[in-house]
Amino acid sequence: MTSTVLIAPDKFKGSLTAGEVADALAAGLRSAGSDGTGTVHCEILPLADGGDGSVDAAVVSGFARHRCTVAGPTGQPVRASVAFDGITAVVEVANTCGLTVLTGSTLEPLDASSRGFGEAVRFALTLGPSRVVLALGGSSSTDGGMGMLTALGLNFLDQSGASLEGTGRSLSQVHSVTGPLVPELDGVELILASDVHNPLYGPTGAAAVFGPQKGATPSDVSTLDAGLKHFSSVLTGAGLFSGGASNAAHHPGAGSAGGVGFACLLMGAKQVSGADYFLDLLDFDARKDVCDVVITGEGSIDDQTLAGKLPAAVARRSGPRPIIAVAGRSLLAREQWAEMSLASVYALTDYTDLDSSKDAELSADLLRVIGREIGDAVLGIAQS
Repeated sequence: MTSTVLIAPDKFKGSLTAGEVADALAAGLRSAGSDGTGTVHCEILPLADGGDGSVDAAVVSGFARHRCTVAGPTGQPVRASVAFDGITAVVEVANTCGLTVLTGSTLEPLDASSRGFGEAVRFALTLGPSRVVLALGGSSSTDGGMGMLTALGLNFLDQSGASLEGTGRSLSQVHSVTGPLVPELDGVELILASDVHNPLYGPTGAAAVFGPQKGATPSDVSTLDAGLKHFSSVLTGAGLFSGGASNAAHHPGAGSAGGVGFACLLMGAKQVSGADYFLDLLDFDARKDVCDVVITGEGSIDDQTLAGKLPAAVARRSGPRPIIAVAGRSLLAREQWAEMSLASVYALTDYTDLDSSKDAELSADLLRVIGREIGDAVLGIAQS
């Protein structure tokens, strides 16, 4: 007897990529049934929701990887990549100017820039796409997308007429802006993939909510928030964008990626749920339809997961088949499993007293053990 299992996890942040999570679980699942009860066939579909690993997930699903060198968050060269399938290009903030590519992992809340993301978008345009997906999770900067817009052709000037680098620190110094954006953007559909709904500035804006995660002190947050408001005002006065910068600044999602969402909206990007968009892009529905069981998961399953993170989207779209969640840790009470229609939840913390959150080898070992247990359980269900 053979049971087919779709393994569709997000990354375990800090330890394993989505692909590594899936591979470890698959190894365990395939070792099940040694008593002759049957075999487990694994379909592997590493996922992303617009954050870290979005390009990798697209590549695993069949997109080609194209490498480029861009300016990192503080100007250092970063070897990044985009994914392209002949029509759609996927470009992510995380592998160009994200927290994970900061030199020495030193946070730079005022001086980090989104310029590298803009350079990667410009590189992607040379491939001739009809559509570019802008995956905005994992940013290290709070520059309102100023760096990205600079890379795409705009020039920001201070009061003396000198050009400014796109950083959070320089937002308040912007006096005027000249254009236009690069012509290669003409006719290209832009998709803003993010599940962040914060506006650009204010008490629920990019600086106030996400600045501290990027190293911003209370004083830095005030500086950045004022800078974002000023930046929006200057762009409104410049009249370069038909939709209006003021409207874009208040739009839910403008605050994603330190305000890169705001800049993307100005360029006419269509905003979509990152989780659902990537499930569609990676053909999740067709993949799950030929499977008996779906396994999903992420580093921490908690109330935020229930609020609509990637595993919740997977569970919602998996239909009547059993859904199993695997996590580094689970903070959900058993009675909450039903909110995601989960048959069971496996957490690494139930298998070790050690901290696996930064230990890739330990995490992979535990996932193989869990995979074997799930496989034996799945084959037992199939036999009954």
